[in-house]
Amino acid sequence: MPYPKGFLESRAVIKPGIFTIIPPEGRVINSIPGFEGCKLTIIASPKHGASFVQYVGSVEAGGKTLVPFVEAPGVETFLFVMDGDGELKVRVGDITEKLKAGGYAFAPPDTGIEFENSSSESVRVLLYKQRYVPLGDLKPWIVFGDINKIEENIYDEMDNVFLRDLLPNDLEFDMNMHTLKFMPDGCHPFVETHVQEHGAYLLGGQGLYLLGDEWLSVQKEDFIWFGPFTQQAAYTTGREPLWYIYSKDMNRDADI
Repeated sequence: MPYPKGFLESRAVIKPGIFTIIPPEGRVINSIPGFEGCKLTIIASPKHGASFVQYVGSVEAGGKTLVPFVEAPGVETFLFVMDGDGELKVRVGDITEKLKAGGYAFAPPDTGIEFENSSSESVRVLLYKQRYVPLGDLKPWIVFGDINKIEENIYDEMDNVFLRDLLPNDLEFDMNMHTLKFMPDGCHPFVETHVQEHGAYLLGGQGLYLLGDEWLSVQKEDFIWFGPFTQQAAYTTGREPLWYIYSKDMNRDADI
């Protein structure tokens, strides 16, 4: 890495328990046991207030898991292939599929995800893990999918904002992953204030995001974590759609 030009600076904004914005500049590669040939950065964890852990990074040719991610009691996991010309061979339980850019896999609690890049090109991935919140005897199931094969639906009666659900909305699932896309003239219909938290990775475009009482500029490759009850809303400010993949906790009551 060359010497910097001018002053050291960062667009990162870290407000523990409220929100974070983590741009790609300044991220470091974390040493994480259980992976080989992977360059991963932890971008969300309970250390800044999230109830989950999220990673972003690359799986180089030959890269793989050495142990399932994460085969631990009560932990559910998700993998999304963001981009790249490579292909991941992904195994969840007794199901194995090959995933390219746009492909994803969900592993129920106690199952874990295994993958290997047997191609000659790298891919970039998002990885996610959280503790499952049980509901009676209900259990989620293994899910494989591809966002390129999911129809986008109009979001909240706004014909310039589009939503895709990546996981079933059934009560067996205590979370979902979505993509939300704002066209160049798009915005939220109102300022949201809710108990759910989000982890959003921007896959394209740029915009202004309201987080708490601050309007902040965001763009492709930024990661945003929204804490519970943090006011939030977005406007697209560029010539391209602003869109991201994000997590949402759902289908459960609040603890007391």
